[in-house]
Amino acid sequence: MQPDTTTPGPAPGAGPAAADVIHDIGYRHYDGPRLGRGYARRSLYSQSLRGAYGFGRSAKSKVMPMILFGVMCLPAVIIVAVAIFTKQNELPVEYTAYAVNLQMVIALYVAAQAPVSVSRDLRFKTVPLYFSRPIDRIDYVTAKFGALATALFALTAVPVLILYVGALLAKLDFTEQTKGFAQGIVSVAVLSLLLAAIGLVIAALTPRRGFGIAAIIAVMFIPYTAVSAVQAIAYDQQNPDAVPWIGLFSPTTLNDTISAAFLGGTPSVPGQVDPSKGVGAIAVLVTVALIAGCIALLLRRYRKAGL
Repeated sequence: MQPDTTTPGPAPGAGPAAADVIHDIGYRHYDGPRLGRGYARRSLYSQSLRGAYGFGRSAKSKVMPMILFGVMCLPAVIIVAVAIFTKQNELPVEYTAYAVNLQMVIALYVAAQAPVSVSRDLRFKTVPLYFSRPIDRIDYVTAKFGALATALFALTAVPVLILYVGALLAKLDFTEQTKGFAQGIVSVAVLSLLLAAIGLVIAALTPRRGFGIAAIIAVMFIPYTAVSAVQAIAYDQQNPDAVPWIGLFSPTTLNDTISAAFLGGTPSVPGQVDPSKGVGAIAVLVTVALIAGCIALLLRRYRKAGL
């Protein structure tokens, strides 16, 4: 008996056999270069920095940062104009004191832009998408921190540059003005790093932008007001040596102490800082500890936020 080698047909009552079809919907395999983790980190930094001034976003997003930037620069322009036309022998404000005098504007900028940098990612749960790329949590944190610190540095350093250019146009002493300008740049750089770290930590605690703004404003203003009041009381009670130590408990007065101790600045509060007593060294250590602690808290925060 010969075996049946014919192909069996479809079962009775069944329709024709369906053929498998692969549909081309336009996806193509990527064969280009893999730019890697460094490129992703730089891209995130660049995007965050541009976003801090509203670039790449809607026109409404540019209004607040640009207004604050203009408010920061306007007094410097006025000071320069007065110094040139009245032919003064020196600028009426020190380079290291300019940012302290306009700390309210700086605090408002931090309060407005720190939540923009991190709160939206938390609110819309896009953080896991970042970590699906070749970047780690430390890349995300350092990129965001670096971008906000750079934006703050631009906000505070440009007015100092305007003062310096104006001083040279007024034909003030080149060596003295250059030294003061360098001290002012160092001062605002330290302040930018400190305020960026504090602002990002507070903003990263909540996905609600409004809560983040309110919390940052409170942290920036309440300690400064309390510290300034206690410093004034200590000075009135004939205890000026305690004034610089009290200044260690507020970010702005902390930076003011460093400027007065090492950068030739004059304290914005009564009493003089004596670097020989170690106030300046302690202020530097407190600043470094605060920045490092804030970065550690951010890394801890995004250990869970990326899940």
